[in-house]
Amino acid sequence: MKIMNAEDNHSEAVDENAASQTGEPREYSSDQAEQANAALIELGKEVEDLRDKLLRSAAEAENVRRRSQREVADAKSFSIANFARDMLGVADNLTRALEAIPDDARNSGDPGFAALIEGVELTQKSMHGALQRHGVQKLEPEGERFDPNFHQAMFEVPNADIPNNTVVQVVQAGYRIGERVLRPAMVGVSKGGPKAAPAATEAQTEHGDSAEPGPPDEIATRDA
Repeated sequence: MKIMNAEDNHSEAVDENAASQTGEPREYSSDQAEQANAALIELGKEVEDLRDKLLRSAAEAENVRRRSQREVADAKSFSIANFARDMLGVADNLTRALEAIPDDARNSGDPGFAALIEGVELTQKSMHGALQRHGVQKLEPEGERFDPNFHQAMFEVPNADIPNNTVVQVVQAGYRIGERVLRPAMVGVSKGGPKAAPAATEAQTEHGDSAEPGPPDEIATRDA
């Protein structure tokens, strides 16, 4: 057994330092190579794990951004929903006032009465225009297929010549803001005709069925 003294250790260190400076490849033992390989594999796993976490964080941040944008857009669209719903009663009263004027009164030629009628009509038109500018749309679905999401069936009209569940009369116009209903249209629907083609509504697309009108609403009919 060879005993290495301080001079031998110094000589070996000098040789290793010289080899590193000259660029000569350093020989490693099999244990050292395996340890280095295992370290590289572990480092690769850590890098992949960090990459996965980064991608997940980026996706989550993007989802939060999109959700925030959607919530802001909804808030802008529906912020006046309650106010608009209250204004519908005013619009209805203006319509009733105009419908209550007899034809002979309209044609009487009285300048004062004609000016009053014109003022009410302009007020009604201005109110509807203001509602439309804020995204409120009027629902007048006569001739369309009954849609329970936007219509309320008040009565049924037997008619074999019209497809079943078709809106044949609008008792009171409805309103919506975007896809949110402010007030459903009160309608009469046909009964006894051929089956109508399914309406392309989201609810029917998901569940694959067609909605049937419910029983007439006696309270709503009396109020209308």
